[in-house]
Amino acid sequence: MQHLSSVRMSALRLLWVPVLLCLTHAWLCHGACVEVDSDTEAVMGLGFKLGCISCKMRGEVPASATVDWWFMAKGESEFTHIYSYADMTGYIMDDRFDERLAWNGSKKTDDVQDGSIYILNVTFNDTGTYRCFFDRTLVFPNYEYRTNATKFISINVVGKATRGMASILSEIMMYVSIIGLQLWLVVEMVYCYRKIAAAGEEALRESETKKSLKA
Repeated sequence: MQHLSSVRMSALRLLWVPVLLCLTHAWLCHGACVEVDSDTEAVMGLGFKLGCISCKMRGEVPASATVDWWFMAKGESEFTHIYSYADMTGYIMDDRFDERLAWNGSKKTDDVQDGSIYILNVTFNDTGTYRCFFDRTLVFPNYEYRTNATKFISINVVGKATRGMASILSEIMMYVSIIGLQLWLVVEMVYCYRKIAAAGEEALRESETKKSLKA
């Protein structure tokens, strides 16, 4: 009887290994990236983050991506290429933003999911529509798959900071997404544990039955 209890305890300890692996896999695949809309109101003379996040649908698949930004000032009808990011290096493409744009996205990786940039010393001339373009290549064992994503952000420059409803809702949605992911991970852990525990108990019962028949 004591031997059987020891076997059960050892089996339960081993069951936690795949549970933890399952939880880690879920976190790496789903918990590392959350798409949040950019703020849309910049203040004259201050800095402003142009947010652009494009999460991979398959988080476990290696990938590389480049990011390009275009700008169409208020009153204009065409977009102008202002910034390019590739091979972990950013390039300012428009003299209007010379020494005023900085990379604020994913660091030290070609697998870019956050393509945000930062505008220094905002001016009223920065009012307009910005276009963020992701060009991504997913690397599978036997082939590569190319995909892209485009996002538009309309920015209004004001003389004094006012927090708009869009900014408040964006922040709320960010926290809701984070909480939702945490709850999903808990459910995933419980599901994995129950499934593996049930398999372990079934194996123990079969082992006990075989021993009884041999006896």
